[in-house]
Amino acid sequence: MNNETTNLYDLIDCQNQKAVLDEIETIISLLDSDHIMDQFQVVCQDIIRLFNGDYPGYKASNTKYHNLEHTVMVTLATARLIHGSVVCGFRFQPENILLGLLAALFHDSGLIQTKKDKSGTGAKYTIGHEKRGIRFMRKNLGEKNFTRQQMDDCAQLIKCTNLKIDAADISFRSKEIENLGKIVGSADLLAQMADRLYLEKLILLFKEFEEAGIPDFDSEEELLEKTEGFYKNVTRKRLTQGFDNISSNMINHFRYRWDIDRDLYSESIGKNISYLKKILNDGKRTRRFYQKYLRRGGLLYEND
Repeated sequence: MNNETTNLYDLIDCQNQKAVLDEIETIISLLDSDHIMDQFQVVCQDIIRLFNGDYPGYKASNTKYHNLEHTVMVTLATARLIHGSVVCGFRFQPENILLGLLAALFHDSGLIQTKKDKSGTGAKYTIGHEKRGIRFMRKNLGEKNFTRQQMDDCAQLIKCTNLKIDAADISFRSKEIENLGKIVGSADLLAQMADRLYLEKLILLFKEFEEAGIPDFDSEEELLEKTEGFYKNVTRKRLTQGFDNISSNMINHFRYRWDIDRDLYSESIGKNISYLKKILNDGKRTRRFYQKYLRRGGLLYEND
């Protein structure tokens, strides 16, 4: 592998769930936290069952953007950023590392419908899905004898993925938990915007927003047109200010794990934004002007 030209998705196939989970477990070992592995694996299998429709009382996930792949990739980004932070001097107890990883696993579980829910899809819960996810987390971890304090900490970490909540307004039990919250919140943003298929998946995100009644976007085209502004005014500001630029520690992970002296997440996000600008600047746009550009993965044609 040429470390000077390696891209983020050259390292691991994000659509190979086993490969991603194996890498997360490798990072747990790098963090000298092997004794949390069993608990992580048990909860992870529950989340997989939940999204696949095999968890008692719940339907399979039916949101195309916020799906199991997204959840697993956010968990991987969380593990990577925890590791990168530890490499540069942060200290986390293994039990708290576990809570950070579990928060990533649970953070979108609130978008899953119960079997009694017969209307629409889980996208209708987009606004407020974090609270539903926290309720599911408490039920699941309570059955596994996690303490109330652990569940309270995990709830605060999940809140960091809610773009409507400023991390400064969340009451954390300790600075260590606060830093983990900033890591989980950062990982959620990084995993989405660095996704190789991010631009294609924005069309799927619009469909979720449409069902949820989110008023900011009247069309798929408008969502694409506003994405660069979202990156500059929301994502970048939240990463650098709201989360104290803890995401800058990601480069330490790639140095230590892969001998790559670059932040591959930032690079991938930059490529996505640059390509989006090219699309938007390429002459007069008509309805679905983006179809000739956004062909990766066949997502737009599978979901038309």
